[in-house]
Amino acid sequence: MKNKNFIYNLITLEFTDGLDKQQNEELQSWLEISQENRTEYNEVVKLLTYSDRLIAMKRINADRDLLSVKQKLKRQPKKNTFSLNFQKAAAILLMPVLTFLLYVLYNPSFIASTRNNPEVDSIEVIASAGARTIVQLSDGTEVNLNYGSKIKYPRNFIGDTRELRLSGEGFFNVSHDPKHPFIVKTKRINIKAVGTRFNVLTYPGNDKVETTLIEGKVVLEQSDENGATKSIGSLIPGEHVNYNPTTGELSSTQGNVEKYIAWKDGILFFDNAAISDVAERLGRMYNVDIKVADEIKDYTYTVKFVDESLSQILDLLTKATPVNYKMYPRNKLPDGTYSKQKILFEKRKN
Repeated sequence: MKNKNFIYNLITLEFTDGLDKQQNEELQSWLEISQENRTEYNEVVKLLTYSDRLIAMKRINADRDLLSVKQKLKRQPKKNTFSLNFQKAAAILLMPVLTFLLYVLYNPSFIASTRNNPEVDSIEVIASAGARTIVQLSDGTEVNLNYGSKIKYPRNFIGDTRELRLSGEGFFNVSHDPKHPFIVKTKRINIKAVGTRFNVLTYPGNDKVETTLIEGKVVLEQSDENGATKSIGSLIPGEHVNYNPTTGELSSTQGNVEKYIAWKDGILFFDNAAISDVAERLGRMYNVDIKVADEIKDYTYTVKFVDESLSQILDLLTKATPVNYKMYPRNKLPDGTYSKQKILFEKRKN
């Protein structure tokens, strides 16, 4: 309910005090996600409208009016049972929402506290498969999110640090603020910066955290289960570091870093990349499941793609190496949706 509380808070502010530009953009983004969200918004607005009328009800003689209502009901024809039961069910379902909204309306301190509490006032942004997303944070920092990535951050940074959590891949252009270090939290490692440009890759299911520094300086901090951190190294511009959270192994390379950040400009850049790495990146980008036969896993590619479709890329890869690919039809799932497109890379038969 925490995320819904944040949305309900925005709707309440819109209904009462009005929203600022950023708050309005956040609410509109939520509304554009689905028709269900727009329907829920309309229901909440109705409840807020009804709640205004409750204020006037304080002066009503409840016992007298209840008797009047009962007398009127006795004279009303019976309603359809199904319709009546449906209305009861709807009222029961909406009651928690109404309770929350009434609490917000009559407790101004709640709105103030959510503005100052990052645990309540947090935002999660997800870049869907096949789409990249740019997020502007409250401090001016810009975050590019790669396919299937997400970040969670407070609407307004408070305290001595600016912290967010990343799952996937993001390119960060951090607003300079020496007094408030910017910290990207990943699986058991934090990337700490002040004002700089860097890339972080940490997809679920991938046993590594990759950091590439373009400009400035970042420090890598290892965190334990209790949240305590210790510095395990720092990067210089043009350096790429690969950290394995399981083994604690840390390795670095220097040189051409374009291949690590070209994605933010819509470019797929492979530099002597194993075919399994190529398959993994294509799978995230096009939301497909690509398998690689064992007999070709030592094949590598050095190639750059710009705005090519998946079929064009697959055809070009087969021309560069003696491989073929097979595309299997999607399977319809019990819930009516379809499984991911499955593709197999295998050695070309002569």
